[in-house]
Amino acid sequence: MDYDFSFFLVAASLLMGLVWGGYACYTRFSDGLATGQQEPVAVEIARSFFPIVLIVLILRSFLVEPFRIPSGSMMPTLLIGDFILVNKFTYGVRLPVLHTKIMDVGEPERGDIVVFRYPKNPKLDYIKRIIGLPGDRIAYYGKQVYVNGNRIKLTSLGRYSGVGKGRNMTGAQLMAEDLPGVEHSVLIMRGRVGAEGDFEVPEGHYFVMGDNRDNSNDSRYWGTVPEANLAGKAFFVWMNWDWDNAGIGFNRLGTTIK
Repeated sequence: MDYDFSFFLVAASLLMGLVWGGYACYTRFSDGLATGQQEPVAVEIARSFFPIVLIVLILRSFLVEPFRIPSGSMMPTLLIGDFILVNKFTYGVRLPVLHTKIMDVGEPERGDIVVFRYPKNPKLDYIKRIIGLPGDRIAYYGKQVYVNGNRIKLTSLGRYSGVGKGRNMTGAQLMAEDLPGVEHSVLIMRGRVGAEGDFEVPEGHYFVMGDNRDNSNDSRYWGTVPEANLAGKAFFVWMNWDWDNAGIGFNRLGTTIK
């Protein structure tokens, strides 16, 4: 069990619900409040904030959750300082804190950008793109992805020009990668050596990679992501804040993630 913000919301909801509900029961069966008698401060606080905390818990646990991008591993798709929204409903409904799935909704698809609990340390949230589905054979050689023996097409788009905290990627090769049904951009640094090899994706697992291929700690290094670790699908950039790029990146606001 991870004692994170979800745990705090659940605990706060339970505590305030018990305080408010318990006092309501007490006053009902003890002829109510005497004339001029004030509610205890704790009860007033619980009554005021319980609905707010409960709504936040429901929204964050079952519908949509905000995340901030702290690194450049998903450049050029996601930039450092992007604030994104993640659909928590796409891959099924899970209980907060326990992460137990209680209802199936949909399955992850190749090309989805997903937030997940890092298998080596579930307290950390990672974000990557799904390259391999359960049962797939993935290979990565010479900056090239192969899915089930099929070479994934790469098309050069020129040189990349980075901004803000991602300025260090200026000069990298900007490429269009055509996963089956999903075309997206990746960054490649030809002179940099990275992990290569052949990988089998077990049932119930997913092979993920960062779009910044030579600056991403992903499945090439630590293995696949269990389905139980998936938190949701990233779909929207609602804010970008990068002090190295004059603060708010207005051109990023409202960007759809794909």
